[in-house]
Amino acid sequence: MNPLVLRSARQHIGVVLLSRRFVFSLDEAIFKAIDRDKFQAIYDRHAVADPGDTWPKYLDLNRWIRTNLQRVHELDLDWGRRKQILDIGSGAGYFLFICKWLGHDPLGLDLDELPMYGEMTRMLGIPRIIWRVKAYEPLPPFDHKFDLITAFMICFNGHKSPTLWEPAEWSFFLDDLETRLKGGGRIQLGFNRENDGRFYPENVRRYFLERGGVIDEQRVTFRPGLSHAR
Repeated sequence: MNPLVLRSARQHIGVVLLSRRFVFSLDEAIFKAIDRDKFQAIYDRHAVADPGDTWPKYLDLNRWIRTNLQRVHELDLDWGRRKQILDIGSGAGYFLFICKWLGHDPLGLDLDELPMYGEMTRMLGIPRIIWRVKAYEPLPPFDHKFDLITAFMICFNGHKSPTLWEPAEWSFFLDDLETRLKGGGRIQLGFNRENDGRFYPENVRRYFLERGGVIDEQRVTFRPGLSHAR
């Protein structure tokens, strides 16, 4: 595990997040916060011997907690003020669970097609809105705006299908997301590889750059306030 994930002993809402044993301390504390009996019951219902790239892979608790600790660190959520966070396609809820454990205010948005995801998010105490993201359709109304909107390993963009989103679809979607952000808020998108091995078509990559996106391989980050100020 990259030791930068648990780098320093900083404070968040008056709570020390990281201790002297920085490589393992937060890691262990997160695991202890999960009800292992309830998790085991979910695991027993849904796990398969060799999940490959199918959804039961998310029952590998060690792998996905560590993956999401890395995301939390890269987004600077392991320090600073409390943030309101929307995660689109929240899946099993590990990312938002860690955010909640750190003191943030999380909300998931996802389909209700896989029982395991619903069971996991309820077990982890993550609020979730059931919603299908569609091209040219806005997200549902929310009670508040967000400091951060994330979408990891995106599939709602017509992933590996003939209807893969073009710049027009992304323009509508990102315009809508910007209306859900607080001033100074951020959007981070994370992509899966398409059939050609790329994360997005070249015209979409150019569009993201023209919109002010910062591209780091599969991740694209937007800070609308900064982009519009240029």
